[in-house]
Amino acid sequence: MNKMNLGRSGVEAPQIGLGCMRIARLELSQGEKLIRTAMEHGINFFDHADIYGGGECESFFARACGMNDSLREKIILQTKCSIRPGFFDFSKEYILRSVDGSLSRLKTDYVDFLLLHRPDTLMEPEEVAEAFRILKESGKVRHFGVSNENPGQIALLNKYCGDAIQVNQLQLSIAHCPIIDAGLNVNIDNAPAVNRDGGVLEYCRLNDITIQAWSPFQYGMFEGVFLGNTEKFPELNKVVDRLAQQYGVSNSAIAVAWLSRHPAKIQTIVGTTNPDRLASICESCSVSLTREEWYSLYLAAGKKLP
Repeated sequence: MNKMNLGRSGVEAPQIGLGCMRIARLELSQGEKLIRTAMEHGINFFDHADIYGGGECESFFARACGMNDSLREKIILQTKCSIRPGFFDFSKEYILRSVDGSLSRLKTDYVDFLLLHRPDTLMEPEEVAEAFRILKESGKVRHFGVSNENPGQIALLNKYCGDAIQVNQLQLSIAHCPIIDAGLNVNIDNAPAVNRDGGVLEYCRLNDITIQAWSPFQYGMFEGVFLGNTEKFPELNKVVDRLAQQYGVSNSAIAVAWLSRHPAKIQTIVGTTNPDRLASICESCSVSLTREEWYSLYLAAGKKLP
């Protein structure tokens, strides 16, 4: 498994992390096998959130991995907070309470990374900074990040949080990459992409903030997957399958290799609960796409270059 540094945190993590949003749907023995497979392939990074399964995914994970002090030293745990029924919440009280809940469910004294899950327009950055300070000093959270935030939102947080933001988790795949589209269509009339994110890809690169790609196989907001969807993405699947055969890997590995090829040094978060598929995804580490191959996949997804 290829390794990478997450932001400026000094934490070396695998290029692929396991997202645990659906893990509680498994039988306990299946969860044990999934986690064991991840570890055997060098994936010791596990992504959670307080809302996944209403908290049950964190509890299930702790049971399935048999959380103990020895294991805890070998894994990197990330969780997220801010999504509540009907609203988003960056209040100090909620952040602190959420972290305590996650620690209890995960059966650990600390998480390596805490991410703010969705932007809260009522955010008071000074209050967030105070929550971060308390969590850092208490040892409950070692590093911080955000998810789905634009450059202005990150800059506002960092102004008060002492440049604490290390990662930004964003939806990103071959078939859903507006943050890449925008950068390829600068100053173009009738461009297929409008820059609504303030250049978040470049901002993160400039500020050493690691982008974590979520839903790397989806083509919309949980609308479906593009792999194997020959009705909607016939050309993309044709190119993916050709490259998969050429490199001797799975189609999932090619989809992840496309993300890994970008010089932004993206960490991909995969949410599969199938151990065999997880193993096949790890084959992406053996693939280094050429520039021509990368662009051929981009264009096959229906994109156009100016």
